[in-house]
Amino acid sequence: MTDARPAPSGSLTEEELTGLDAHWRAANYLAAGQIYLMANPLLAEPLRPEHIKPRLLGHWGTSPGLAFVYTHLNRLIKNRGLDAMCVWGPGHGGPAVLAGSWLDGSYAQRYPDVSRDEAGMALLFRQFSFPGGVPSHVAPQTPGSIHEGGELGYSLAHAYGAALDNPDLLVACVIGDGEAETGPLAAAWHSTTFLDPVHDGAVLPILHLNGYKIANPTVLARLPQQRLDALLRGYGHEPLHVTCADGDDPGTVHQAMAAALDTAADRIAEIQRAARDDGRAEPPCWPLIVLRTPKGWTGPAEVDGLPVAGTWRSHQVPLPSVRENPEHLRQLESWLRSYRPEELFDEQGRPRPPVLGAVPDGDRRLGATPHANGGVLVRELPLPPLERFAVPVDKPGGTLHEPTRVLGGLLEALMAATAQRRDFRVVGPDETASNRLQDLYQATGKAWQAEVLPTDEHLSRHGRVMEILSEHTCQGWLEGYLLTGRHGLFSCYEAFAHIVDSMVNQHIKWLKSASALPWRAPVASLNYLLTSHVWRQDHNGFSHQDPGFVDNVLNKSPRTVRVYLPPDTNSLLVVADHVLRTRDRVNVVVAGKQPCFDWLTLDQARAHCARGAGIWEWAGTETGHGEQPDVVLACAGDVPTQEVLAAAKLLRGQLPELAVRVVNVVDMTRLMPEREHPHGMPDAEFDALFPPERPVIFAYHGYPWLIHRLAYRRAVHPRLHVRGYKEEGTTTTPFDMVVRNDLDRYRLVMDVIDRVPGLAVSAAGVRQAMADVRTRHHRWIREHGADLPEVADWSWSG
Repeated sequence: MTDARPAPSGSLTEEELTGLDAHWRAANYLAAGQIYLMANPLLAEPLRPEHIKPRLLGHWGTSPGLAFVYTHLNRLIKNRGLDAMCVWGPGHGGPAVLAGSWLDGSYAQRYPDVSRDEAGMALLFRQFSFPGGVPSHVAPQTPGSIHEGGELGYSLAHAYGAALDNPDLLVACVIGDGEAETGPLAAAWHSTTFLDPVHDGAVLPILHLNGYKIANPTVLARLPQQRLDALLRGYGHEPLHVTCADGDDPGTVHQAMAAALDTAADRIAEIQRAARDDGRAEPPCWPLIVLRTPKGWTGPAEVDGLPVAGTWRSHQVPLPSVRENPEHLRQLESWLRSYRPEELFDEQGRPRPPVLGAVPDGDRRLGATPHANGGVLVRELPLPPLERFAVPVDKPGGTLHEPTRVLGGLLEALMAATAQRRDFRVVGPDETASNRLQDLYQATGKAWQAEVLPTDEHLSRHGRVMEILSEHTCQGWLEGYLLTGRHGLFSCYEAFAHIVDSMVNQHIKWLKSASALPWRAPVASLNYLLTSHVWRQDHNGFSHQDPGFVDNVLNKSPRTVRVYLPPDTNSLLVVADHVLRTRDRVNVVVAGKQPCFDWLTLDQARAHCARGAGIWEWAGTETGHGEQPDVVLACAGDVPTQEVLAAAKLLRGQLPELAVRVVNVVDMTRLMPEREHPHGMPDAEFDALFPPERPVIFAYHGYPWLIHRLAYRRAVHPRLHVRGYKEEGTTTTPFDMVVRNDLDRYRLVMDVIDRVPGLAVSAAGVRQAMADVRTRHHRWIREHGADLPEVADWSWSG
């Protein structure tokens, strides 16, 4: 907004008022037409039942208010030459936003068949909420959108994410008053504390209070204005009020909205000028518009003797039985004709000039902004060579490193390399240093605009590490940042990633839908680093122990989701380098922050991660002469890998004649059949890794049934036995966590003896010795408060 011109003095001219009202009426007509009509789009003849859709779907209640906002944002953008976009938060505002993009021509630009004429209008109407058509929400199919309307609560965080590192961008964000009751939205108000007026753009929240949700009043709409203003000022906003009512003079409401937007734009421009030119450091108070409109504004006032406009009854379809009820059909025709479509569209259905008088041109149109199609803006990340950060590995298990601490060095270099272009951020809920990523602070601080005390560390008004104790807000920021063409990483304690389960679900759905649209260019992937994980949360206890986020993710679209469990430091570097280069994916990387044995050199890690799953020949006791192993010990995750290798070492000493194969899995989707996932293994390759006639003991990082679900169609599945987390947790020692869940090395050796034919008798003494160690372990930790010496001091090479 640095180039914004001052607002024109005085009130709107009569010509401006006429044009704005014409555009708004046209948008309302198109919105209602989408809900009801499948023919006769210009009302060239009286409405008949066959002109009406057989199933009436969609939502009218919020649409006229959103159309009003679209109309006035057009004027603001055009008059001031702004670079702007809008995040449409209300869940059911699709008809209004589709109408706005059809009027500004961006819809026909993306879908040439839906042209700006009668034929295109008919198709616009017919396709809405119709089989083979478009959804009723603002969705990926909607030009100019980065936010699915059904994602209640995420709009404001998405808007701030879009504004980060976009200094010349104004992001308007319409917040529905039902949406404003959600936890994610409530936390997102705190984003003002993190928005840098020098390097970031501006967010203009428009709190749209129409009074009702589906069937109940909304909280903020019923607050007295003094209390509402106090709440919003506390969040760092100066509210500007626009109140509209049915029957208000159109000139009055348009003048009020135009004045509010001009005032807001002036204040934003002054805040940015003071910060950028004068170096003003005080936290600004950003403008916000409170727009009060009746729910179902301009729609039917009464239906079947009951009030509709201005009530919850207008939320969806105000006239529900138009095909069957002649009175409803009459009311619908009267309602549609009240917009005077003959004044708005010519005989060919094209918008008349006054309708388009305030519509911006080219990429400044809300439906055409490249910021809402971030794949056209995204650039490759300047990732540094991994050789700079890889740890030396002379022999497997000879050294230990903290994987995420080493990764922090890579991220610091990447953050430094993007210092000028500012298109990479790391977000997380107050855990960056806890997750051993503190090297990032050598390149940038933590974003912060509030008071700074002498005891604070690493806070910076221009920082690009984002920390707030709200996983919802972190996720929303990052999604908005990625969808507008940038890159990022979400670092989180593993157990608390579940807080954003529904948000990642929606983002995966967005990516899946967007990938089917040729005009939407691929965006950078949403990358999770889950650390402080279940097996090393022994000190925080049961509440911090839950590895199930990957289960949720792997339920989703195979085209979109990937899950990686690197077993050591170098493999984590390789996986991180890979996921940061991908597009249109949700990548989940689970890696520990505690000291972990180094198993692979960088070259070995590259080869192993490229395979996704492979045999570690150095760890097993196979002959290598083409004979099948007696048993396969498989593992996925750093702690399970250590326990499997410890079990393999025990078997090597106790049962040297046993042929043991060790298989490590990095890419969990490799376990799926190739017909089910792009990374899935063909059956022949899977059977070569896991011979169908041999028992497989699989030590898995998370819940055991996930492995069964991924591999249930494989020939080996009847002989597959999985150990993993089974909800046995507490504050205890690290090794006791694996013992409690039967994932420990001694239990794995017992599983081998139980499942390899003939060993139950011949190796009974070994099995008893393993059970005895487990018993001794329980006594030892209760007496000493630490793990057995042979466990605490264990190493592969020792």
